Amino acid sequence: MIRYALTRLALLVLGLFVASAVIFATLRLLPGNVAQMIAGTNSSPEQVAAITDRLGLDRPWPVQYAEWIGGLLHGDLGSSLITGTPVSVEIAAKAEVTLPLGALALLVALVISIPLGILSAVRRTHASGTALGVGAQALAAVPVVWAGMMLVVVFAVWLGWLPAQGFPRSGWADPAAAVRALLLPAITIGIVEGAMLLRFVRSATLQAVGQDYVRTAAAKGLTRTQALLRHGLPNVGLSIITVLGLQIAGIVVGAVVIEQLFALPGIGRMLVADVAARDLPKVQGELLALTAFVLVIGFLVDLVHRAIDPRQREAA
Repeated sequence: MIRYALTRLALLVLGLFVASAVIFATLRLLPGNVAQMIAGTNSSPEQVAAITDRLGLDRPWPVQYAEWIGGLLHGDLGSSLITGTPVSVEIAAKAEVTLPLGALALLVALVISIPLGILSAVRRTHASGTALGVGAQALAAVPVVWAGMMLVVVFAVWLGWLPAQGFPRSGWADPAAAVRALLLPAITIGIVEGAMLLRFVRSATLQAVGQDYVRTAAAKGLTRTQALLRHGLPNVGLSIITVLGLQIAGIVVGAVVIEQLFALPGIGRMLVADVAARDLPKVQGELLALTAFVLVIGFLVDLVHRAIDPRQREAA
């Protein structure tokens, strides 16, 4: 297990290094002049040149990349070209919105997908099981922005139960208001991601129903549902753990869009604003932080799957 963990950790570090190179090079291909934007539209060429020299934007890319990597090795993501604020400080502040939003969205997705996915598989020959399967198929195809707008119309405009946009200025000093502001965005992401996961849970459960050990348990006197719950669900759980990494990545992507729709001051909204401002050090720090988060989740999922799956331990 230790050898496996070290191998996966080495791959994680390699993945981060490759991602940093791709992010750095891609951002340098974006159109626009950062120095020009900082200096203003009425600035002279001399002013733009002075800002370019001060910020080191005229240095060769390899030199800029080496300096950035050197800072990363010391935990420094750089500073914003616009405000001068350390990128890590701003990410930490915005993560207080994005991480709870992602956690709530994942909870909604799991609450929807696991029980309904199992029910859809168990009652596959009934109208209710068919309806759940068709409904999941339809919801999985719904764009998250459209789903969010429909939920705003219903729960914010018509019913007035939840706020349509914004986050309390006091932040988590008022936990009830903060959670209330995140509920509608989290439900929006959770419904769409939950529909996708429901289809996977249904498929995994149907495979478990057809296994020999489930049929043997049923032949010994258990009902098919009892045999599935006692002997089939552990294997379904392993499959769900495997796909959770992909779901979390989908939730991160969904958060970038949803934070714009609901005017939430999170990492996603900050990233969009920084791309528009061509604040390259800040954008590359944010993208690398999001990439690292997804890769670490995948790393942890692999370790958990390895630890609880006896077949992988025996194969080692």
